[in-house]
Amino acid sequence: MAEPLFEHLEKLRDEFSGHPPVHKWDPDLCGDMDLTIRRDGTWVHEGTEIQREALVRLFASILRREGDEYFLVTPVEKWRIHVEDVPFLVNQVARGKRNGTDLLLFTTNTGDVVPLVRDSGWSLRPFGKTGQPVPYIEVRDDLWARVSRDVYYQLVDWAIDESKPTTGDASAASDIDIVSDGERFPLGSY
Repeated sequence: MAEPLFEHLEKLRDEFSGHPPVHKWDPDLCGDMDLTIRRDGTWVHEGTEIQREALVRLFASILRREGDEYFLVTPVEKWRIHVEDVPFLVNQVARGKRNGTDLLLFTTNTGDVVPLVRDSGWSLRPFGKTGQPVPYIEVRDDLWARVSRDVYYQLVDWAIDESKPTTGDASAASDIDIVSDGERFPLGSY
């Protein structure tokens, strides 16, 4: 039986999955905007955190990445902004079944609901002072979200440990994977 959160998130994703077609818009660059998306997921304009969630969601919906740069794009304007790590943070995960197969749904701090499916962008990247590998998931069009610490620990709790073949060495590392849409996705090693 799917958990209620999973069912609710699937309905929201199906109902509100559309984003403006920023990939089709090609206005001239207007300049740099004093807007920063911090590593902790907060959006800061001219030194002040944007408190209105609806405004953050609006900006997130018109965000585009080109190489290592990020822009807010409309049909007539294009403004470069600064992103400290990635633009989104995964702050919730739910698991359930779709067509009899286990599926994980991730929710970002801007309300995007992203299923972890076979062709999803998923990677482990070093983060923070320690450089510990942390999972990232592609939200859309090369825009990524970092999995928050709370969500990471939830995933570890659900993970499948897959031991590497050992040669009798008790210190050999084991891989930790999660399963979604019939595929394994790495979480790290211990």
